[in-house]
Amino acid sequence: MTVPIRNHDVAELRRLDLAHHLPAQSDYRLQEALGGSRIITRADGCYIFDGDNTKILDGMAGLWCVNVGYGRKELADAAYEQMLELPYYNTFFKTATPPPVMLAAKIAEKMGGHLSHVFFNSSGSEANDTVFRLVRHYWTLKGQPQRQVFISRWNAYHGSTVAGASLGGMTYMHVQGNLPVTGVEHVMQPYSFNEGFGEDPDSFADRAVQAIEDRILAVGPESVAAFIGEPVQGAGGVIIPPESYWPKVEALCRKYGILLVCDEVICGFGRLGHWFGHQHYGIKPDIIAMAKGLSSGYLPISAVGVADFIVDELKAHDGDFVHGFTYSGHPTACAVALKNIEIMERENLIERTRLDTGPYIAKAMATLNDHPLVGEVRTLGLIGAIEIVSKKGTNQRFGGAEGTAGPIVRDACIANGLMVRGIRDSIVFCPPLIISHAEIDEMVAIIAKSLDEVEGQLRAI
Repeated sequence: MTVPIRNHDVAELRRLDLAHHLPAQSDYRLQEALGGSRIITRADGCYIFDGDNTKILDGMAGLWCVNVGYGRKELADAAYEQMLELPYYNTFFKTATPPPVMLAAKIAEKMGGHLSHVFFNSSGSEANDTVFRLVRHYWTLKGQPQRQVFISRWNAYHGSTVAGASLGGMTYMHVQGNLPVTGVEHVMQPYSFNEGFGEDPDSFADRAVQAIEDRILAVGPESVAAFIGEPVQGAGGVIIPPESYWPKVEALCRKYGILLVCDEVICGFGRLGHWFGHQHYGIKPDIIAMAKGLSSGYLPISAVGVADFIVDELKAHDGDFVHGFTYSGHPTACAVALKNIEIMERENLIERTRLDTGPYIAKAMATLNDHPLVGEVRTLGLIGAIEIVSKKGTNQRFGGAEGTAGPIVRDACIANGLMVRGIRDSIVFCPPLIISHAEIDEMVAIIAKSLDEVEGQLRAI
């Protein structure tokens, strides 16, 4: 799709946006001051276009999700054909439809090992709600109902529902709604640039893992149900842990008999150059949450991959697992997800990310390390972050506190034609897996230009 298929009255849409629409995670006073949202009207490949026909390279793949890029007619056709045959039916009444059954088998194939079963939801937040309930239910069935506690990391993001925001470690989310709920503990994140600057990576990993063990012992191992974490923290600022961190976390969970949960909502489906992020680190979780890249964002769908020993426990007892959603296993969403995975397989997008575009973006972005505002560039596969600092060779921030530089650099990048996200004092990127070398070069050039443009502004703060 390279041209508009309809003429939008953008001014009227912005008026209606302010009059009736509440966008997600927005400052509504600021929204009012800006005169409404930027209206995105169409997209093609790695580019989005707004109502003024401004072309923007989408360095965020929508919201960490449009892995196969925009304008895929095959995905639209898959939805159309399934809607004609069976647009919807539920999985509550001892029924199933073909697409979720086939998709569950395909996901199990990609997960491998003991992750044999799949429970479907509609969003990453719902997937982590499912994890929350399933884990606690499992331990109750095992005769250990006292195992209620989840251990997570500060600055982690696991969704916006009550359970998801509680599992997450973002304190600004906790203050809205009196969160977290009882039974969620948080420990330090493996954020080397902020919390282990200049420290040996393995020593820092040991310290971060020791913080988990200390919390387990403080709570009591017999009370801990699971440890949950993203292989790479996305919304937290693309926090890439030392390579030794995750194997040590896995060993710690096995030591205390705690379930290991990987939140793969962002890292799943190729982002790190493997089907799932945990595969990059060579670990074997017991449960994984997934969403986003599962359908490349074309339709809402998420899933939870569950180990066979957990399913065996569910089957060993009478009674329902009284959990599920109207759209769990939605046949049209599942049909689109199946086609999405087929495209990834056919175009070798996982291997391409691992062997070609991932190394290319790492090398290209690394050229920005010479810029006086850049404290660190880090990437893994096709996800990364650039830390903005006030003094080269340090992790000192502008204004003396976190959060000043990221939004300023982000806004400059967007004005120059690149969509990135500002998180505290970094900008993060996560482009579609189909991105070309030329488009990666375009990303780097725009970021460099934007850094040059805002340097004076930042140094005047």
